[in-house]
Amino acid sequence: MIETKKLAALTAGLLMACGAMAQSTPVGLWKSIDDSTGKPKALIRITDSNGELKGKIEKLFSPPPNDPNPKCDKCDGANKDQQIIGMTILNGMRADGSDYAGGTILDPNNGKVYKSKMTLADEGKKLNVRGYIGVPMLGRTQMWVREE
Repeated sequence: MIETKKLAALTAGLLMACGAMAQSTPVGLWKSIDDSTGKPKALIRITDSNGELKGKIEKLFSPPPNDPNPKCDKCDGANKDQQIIGMTILNGMRADGSDYAGGTILDPNNGKVYKSKMTLADEGKKLNVRGYIGVPMLGRTQMWVREE
């Protein structure tokens, strides 16, 4: 009986440790919150490929009323007229101390690509995503909330 309790306690401890480790990285599903309205904008899944983080839009919360699958008509290059749902908007992010930097983020609303920096907050439950031109002081930050 005592061995069973020890095994159960050890298993629970390992599961909690795995959950804590999963929260120490931005990999996962995030709900972006509009920095001007405070309302949810999209679900973005961040993945890791050899230390490089990428983020892809999985869902829009408020697509245009007449177009449930809007296209990025203001984008340039390969993203021009691509569907926003399924579009990779976050590229090239790598760990930089406690932050993630060195990549870019695309704003599908205006088609512009910005340098980007991300910082986990609130024990990995929130992600501050900053898009900027030149230096981080010249930009804006959105808060994303972890969904899974």
